Formats: sequence, structure tokens, C-alpha cells
Amino acid sequence: MSITGRTTDPIHEKADADRARPPRERLVRAASRLFYYEGVRAIGVERLIAEAGVTKATFYRHFASKDDLVLAYLQTKETYYRAVAEPLAAGHPPAEAIDLIFEAISRHALERGFRGSPFMNAAAEYPDADHPVRRLVASHRAWIRELFEDLLTRVGHAEPRSAAGALLMLYDGAMAAGYLDASADAHKTLLDAVRLIRSSS
Repeated sequence: MSITGRTTDPIHEKADADRARPPRERLVRAASRLFYYEGVRAIGVERLIAEAGVTKATFYRHFASKDDLVLAYLQTKETYYRAVAEPLAAGHPPAEAIDLIFEAISRHALERGFRGSPFMNAAAEYPDADHPVRRLVASHRAWIRELFEDLLTRVGHAEPRSAAGALLMLYDGAMAAGYLDASADAHKTLLDAVRLIRSSS
């Protein structure tokens, strides 16, 4: 009960808050939820419009096509992953930063509703490697590889580029295993493998 005597309803309050967001943000938020949990190809423009509570004209005012909304969705994920990894890389010694990044990945994979990497999931639905969605996925993976290579170089690793490729493969595997095998054993195996690669000379 509120101090005014009005009974509050969290569900309706959330709905009201969502309706108060700008239309573009509502579309991206709806896309993020639907694309991640149901797949990109399974969701049509009409469903997105209904979920976001906008008109078709509003949709096309902000996005020329559904693919443009897919790109916006993945860009929000890119922003999220960078916001987690980059401060760790900048704020800790390089070996510790690598471990902490993979700790964060492992925790993320244990979150309720985790369905694997949004980038890998999207890539599976866009077979053309030249498609803008696939190019964005490739850019995301290149950023991860470069981040690892920089940290490994700072550690003094003898082959930082090769080891960064190995860590990228572990990253991909951790995302898949988090969906298929979210267990304590998988967590330990991941971190043991990371430490083995980063400490090799």
C-alpha cells in the first residue's frame, strides 16, 4: 500500500515505465528479449510492433528493415560486454584481468535465462558472411581477440596472438557450455584452461 492509500501493482508500474520510454528504445528492448529467447527469424515485424506498443510507421521511421533492428539489438549487447570487460582489463594486472574476464563470463553463463552467445545465435541465422549482421559478429569477435592479445602481450606471453585465438575459442565454448552444461565442473574446467593458456610460454 502506498502512502496515498493507493495499492501499487509492480506489473502495471513496469508496463507504464516501458510505455514512457522513447519508441526506438522500446523497439530495441522488445527485439532484445524476443530475438534472444525465440530467434531472429521466428520474430516478424508485426510481433515487434505489438510488443513495443508502436505503430508500423514508427517502426519504419527508426529502422529501414528488421535487419537494421537486429543490428541495433546486437550493438546493445556489444556495449554490455565491453562495459564488463574493458574496466577489468584497464583496472587489474593483465594476468588477473584475463582470469576476471573469464570469471565474469562464467557467472554470466549461470544467469537465469542464459541462452548462449547472442552473437553466435544471430550468426547461425545469417549464413552469408558478407551480411551486415555477420560483419558485426566478426567485429565483436575481433575485439575480443585483440583484448586478449593485448593482455597476453602485457603478461609477456611468448605467442600472444596464438594464445589469444585459443582464449577466443574458450570464450566461444564457455558461451555454449553455459547453456548446455551450467555446472560447477564446467566452471572449474574453464578457469583451469584459461590459466594454462595464459601462463604458457
